[in-house]
Amino acid sequence: MAKKGEFKASASKRSKQQRKYNSKPSQKKNRAMRNAARAKAIREGKVSKGDSTKDIDHKKKIKDGGKNSVGNTRVRSVSSNRADNGKTGGRKKKKKRTTKGAKKK
Repeated sequence: MAKKGEFKASASKRSKQQRKYNSKPSQKKNRAMRNAARAKAIREGKVSKGDSTKDIDHKKKIKDGGKNSVGNTRVRSVSSNRADNGKTGGRKKKKKRTTKGAKKK
């Protein structure tokens, strides 16, 4: 077994890069903020522990200076939260198609 700070001999290049990135102090701070937001939502009864179908979304991202305040967090489904790639809109609704030549009133 690899010791602390070392990698397994079979570890991929990507795995090593990810481990290095996740161990940066700034990423540890961001992860702690996300975990705190989740814990707060559990205490308030908005989500349950182990509920893998809900995410805590930050309307203004932590990396953009957002906080864990009540006004900046919301509960969203995992699929809609991760589908918007960090934007606040979620999945976009399909636009209604109009027929050509239809008159507007």
